[in-house]
Amino acid sequence: MAHDRVRDEPDVGLKPNAIGFVDALVIGLNATSPAYSLAAVIGPIVALVGIYAPGVMFASFVPMLLIASAFYYLNKVDQDCGTTFSWVTRAMGPWAGWLGGWAITMTGVLVVGSLADVAVSFTLLAVGLDGWVENDFARQFLTVLLIIVMTGLCVIGTELSAKVQNVLILLQIAFLLVFVAVALYRVYAGTTGFDSIEPSFGWLDPFGAGGAALTGGLLLGVFIYWGWESAVNLTEETENSASAPGKAGLWSTVVLLVTYLSVAIAVVAFAGTAFLAENAGEEEFIFAQLAGDVLGGWDWILLLAVATSAIASTQTTIIPASRTALSMARRQALPQHFGHISPRFRTPDVSTWWVAGIAIAWYLIVNQISTNALFDSLTALSLLIAFYYALTGVACAVYYRRHLTESLRNFLLIGLGPVVGAGLLTWLLVRSVIDMSDPADSYSGTSWFGLGPPLVIGLAIALVGVVLMVVWRLRDAVFWQERPGVADPDLVHATVTRPDGPGDSGAGKGP
Repeated sequence: MAHDRVRDEPDVGLKPNAIGFVDALVIGLNATSPAYSLAAVIGPIVALVGIYAPGVMFASFVPMLLIASAFYYLNKVDQDCGTTFSWVTRAMGPWAGWLGGWAITMTGVLVVGSLADVAVSFTLLAVGLDGWVENDFARQFLTVLLIIVMTGLCVIGTELSAKVQNVLILLQIAFLLVFVAVALYRVYAGTTGFDSIEPSFGWLDPFGAGGAALTGGLLLGVFIYWGWESAVNLTEETENSASAPGKAGLWSTVVLLVTYLSVAIAVVAFAGTAFLAENAGEEEFIFAQLAGDVLGGWDWILLLAVATSAIASTQTTIIPASRTALSMARRQALPQHFGHISPRFRTPDVSTWWVAGIAIAWYLIVNQISTNALFDSLTALSLLIAFYYALTGVACAVYYRRHLTESLRNFLLIGLGPVVGAGLLTWLLVRSVIDMSDPADSYSGTSWFGLGPPLVIGLAIALVGVVLMVVWRLRDAVFWQERPGVADPDLVHATVTRPDGPGDSGAGKGP
């Protein structure tokens, strides 16, 4: 059977009912790293669209909500921790499914090191050790140590991970709320020291800055929501697995929208558009610059908000990559040892440590090239994210194709919505490729093979994935014997029960 457990561990699976809906929601929120994401994009977005930055963030929310709907409905008929990999395989066949799984795994590899680096840097700034941030050896050593510690928490158990995440999200949101409240108070009190602007509802108009600026802003804004699907990757370990993980993913996008709009309005109002545009190149350290101006001697509050955000995301970003690798190995799309589950902790220990190890190697190697090369590798993330999100949206409509006309709800939420979301992301993917082809648009401003480094990195990752897929197909063809199916009508209208164990819902049937 496609979902059979790894043969040498027949009685060991992921721990069911390890976490609840709230835990899954928190993990989905933390995986997006709200404070860090805001710090990273608020300057560049303001540079493009000015006061309409909150509106662009609202527009960026739309494709995320539509794709979150696809995750919700696909999870209802197939609670597999591999999410996109499993669903796309069922709907569109093994080749597309394998590439979707590869994209998810590599996003974790590319970003974990950067997240840990930001976590270390902002923690050091918060405690007054600014000199350590400039010391490459000290910072990189602490970054690697943090990755190892957070990976260990992932392996020790999902419950412990959830408890840590609950604390981190409370701290993060509390710090951000303090920042928003003080910033807006000082705006209306006229004590900012900047060219502050009183907020207006007109800021929520995403078309206020014009079409070209909106396109550039969306390319930045849509990816600050990335990561919420980590909640669904824990579906086999969540109570009410047929509905709770999908709902957690949906609600996390809504909570993120409210958080992003609140902070964006406060930052634009306090600092004004000129300051933010001039400092757009400072990326996440824009918050470090504003912390003292807004909070005075309490600037450590905002610094710790970014630090806790990045620490939490360092841990949660490992989850989708490791669970996807587990799912792929379980279906013999990857070597068997990636599917090993710890008998003691009931977590995918081998795949988790592999993801962390490759992420550490990537972080250290790219840093030796240059800091700009690390930023370029993060920019390449947009290609992978848009690809597997769009693939999931299409897979939802394809898998449910025989049920889309049964009701208006089905047509809108399962068919049209996910397809529109996929279309928007495909458009953004094409725009990203066009923009990244110009070396001048990269962080380093250098040319690799006549193209921008981010595009070269993205294409290289895709090429390596295709090569590995073909090699594994030649070595073990079992996975490629699967055929696309459609959603079973009995499972579309009922809560899924899975007596055969994790990952084997029997949710599909031949066309």
